[in-house]
Amino acid sequence: MKEDALNAFIIEKIEDMKGRDIEILNITGKASFADYMIVCSGNSNRHVKSLAQSIAAECRAEGLEPLGMEGNDVGEWALVDLGNVIVHIMTDSTRDLYQLEELWS
Repeated sequence: MKEDALNAFIIEKIEDMKGRDIEILNITGKASFADYMIVCSGNSNRHVKSLAQSIAAECRAEGLEPLGMEGNDVGEWALVDLGNVIVHIMTDSTRDLYQLEELWS
């Protein structure tokens, strides 16, 4: 799946699961590990975990195996590594703390 199609696919899945405040960050040329980051918020620790698991499962169903998942044990934040696209899912307080949008802009 090409990056634009993958980004649209991930955003659709986040919206289906009621994830909010979705931001796509183009980090091409700023980082060597990915071209895009998708950052979104979940309503609770359980919601963050559920979003991460759902995104990974939906990608697997489309034949795209995630390279890794992090942080899904606690649920304040989770990361799904899809190669050129990294998905960050956080609670509001964790997102305010890390401010990834400002860091990568």
